Amino acid sequence: MDKPAGRREWLGLTVLVLPTLLVAMDMTSLFLALPQLSADLGASATEQLWITDSYGFVVAGFVITMGTLGDRIGRRRLLLIGGAAFAVTSVVAAFSTSPAMLIVARGALGIAGATLMPSTLALITNMFRDEKQRGKAISIWATCQFAGGSAGPVLAGFLLQHFAWGSVFLVAVPAMGLLLIAGPILLPEFRAPSSGRLDFAGVALSLAAVLLIVFGLKQLTTGELLVPLAATAAGAALGAVFARRQLTTSSPLLDLRLFRNRPFTAVLVALVFAGVAMAGVGLLVTQYLQSVLGYSPLVSAVLFAPMGLGVAAGTMAAPSLARRMPPATAIAGGLVVSAVGGALLACTGGLPLTMLGIAVLTLGTGPLFALGISLVLGSVPPERAGSAASMADTGNYLGGSLGLALLGLTGTAVYHAVFPAGTTLAADVTRAELADQAKEAFTTAVNVAGVIAAVLFAGLALLVHAMSRVETAAPEPAVAA
Repeated sequence: MDKPAGRREWLGLTVLVLPTLLVAMDMTSLFLALPQLSADLGASATEQLWITDSYGFVVAGFVITMGTLGDRIGRRRLLLIGGAAFAVTSVVAAFSTSPAMLIVARGALGIAGATLMPSTLALITNMFRDEKQRGKAISIWATCQFAGGSAGPVLAGFLLQHFAWGSVFLVAVPAMGLLLIAGPILLPEFRAPSSGRLDFAGVALSLAAVLLIVFGLKQLTTGELLVPLAATAAGAALGAVFARRQLTTSSPLLDLRLFRNRPFTAVLVALVFAGVAMAGVGLLVTQYLQSVLGYSPLVSAVLFAPMGLGVAAGTMAAPSLARRMPPATAIAGGLVVSAVGGALLACTGGLPLTMLGIAVLTLGTGPLFALGISLVLGSVPPERAGSAASMADTGNYLGGSLGLALLGLTGTAVYHAVFPAGTTLAADVTRAELADQAKEAFTTAVNVAGVIAAVLFAGLALLVHAMSRVETAAPEPAVAA
């Protein structure tokens, strides 16, 4: 029986949640700082797009490589290298003197950020070998991730009221300093004993495939079709080549044989499509709060906090649920709750129901993120934990990009179908003769997004339930590393 974790492991967990918080905050905090830094640096509309997107692009592209690299060179070593790089590049970003410099700094932050998430998850797997303790630790990790995402805009709003825009980046420096000091003391080192050489061709294929797919999905929101569809198709083709290589090489970046495990597959599919629903709903609701209900960006960020706090509450409740029912049942039940949240958004027409809808929708995803990620990591030997963690992270990033693209396009289509004379929501609400019609049309778009989210979550609940029943009836043999 695995030895229960002691005081050192739990103290180590507090160190691991620091990079988790910071990466989540860095993904969301820049939006409020964008107008100020754009005016200061003279950034064009295209440059502003790359300032916001370059970080997420690079994280998505490198997370597979970094998860596997940690298995090979040592997870603590990679985490500390990434933490140091994150601190240095945060300083460079804070004192950037041109849009190009900031874009490059954000890209470098993305590379550093890609080392942090899979390393923290893999180290949790090594430190907490007892299944119940590991589930609790991952719940805390997930709680910090989503609480950080909600806190990012609020913290950015506070900093921007008192300091220059560079303070949004500098907040990472002391936290990473603490990680570098305490990490070598509290965190164990772990590397796969016989991992083989790093597959550089696989690295190139995975990077190109993910970047092209994410770029294509994000560009779909511009309304242009040729370039986004071509990029997505090229990325999918390279992804197929990558998958074939992983099944034939002796040292794969990802062990795709894990997909023979049906609950593992069901959870990864659920992570992707939950990301679709949450990102798409989040995009439309933030616009709804500002352009329809008329709140400022900072107030909207505060009002939007229930989305992250709902996930945080759900993840914290997950270990308690797992003691009372099988994890798959808890995950499926949570997804049913999320479907109810989507149904509430489908009926929304004001602030109270909107806030209740996003809170309920995200509350139900908590067991998926906590218990589902624990199931994914528990499905692999310890030496492959970094690779498994990177699969979960990549699923989240791809799901988020897909949600922004597809639900963003759906929202635009609904808006113009209801209000054919409209141009864009931001422009139409400034014209007194069009404002009421524009607000009504966009409210309908939010309602449709709620319906889509409800259908997605209900379908995922059925999938998880069905896959877990099949696995119980005919368990798969263990997959060798």
